[in-house]
Amino acid sequence: MTVHAHAVVWLDHHEAKIIQFNADAHEVKHLKHNIGKPAHKDRKDPGGAHPERGGTFYHDVACALAGVREILVCGPGAAKTEFVKHLQTHDPVVAKAVLGVEAADHPTEGQVLAHARQFFKAKDRMIAH
Repeated sequence: MTVHAHAVVWLDHHEAKIIQFNADAHEVKHLKHNIGKPAHKDRKDPGGAHPERGGTFYHDVACALAGVREILVCGPGAAKTEFVKHLQTHDPVVAKAVLGVEAADHPTEGQVLAHARQFFKAKDRMIAH
């Protein structure tokens, strides 16, 4: 995937759609979260481990965003904020590129891209003034 200046990532706990774009072109990458049997903390063991829900998946998404200057993160539920927290802890360089986190149900790729283009246009206008 070519690294573009802007990217939008729509994600939930099952998949991520990463769209990198500029004014003339865009590229889409899909990542699936290979979810196994959920690990639950044993109530009888106060020190029982409860692994991070999306650690490897979130790491793969972060790697796909490496080098992008400005990122919009969106999606339904808690995955978007979990992902940003993961970035802040494990990949602060990518975390600094995140300019926004927004709720978005299940839009088409075209709708995600159109929304991201509007988001970054608005951000550019706000910075210019």
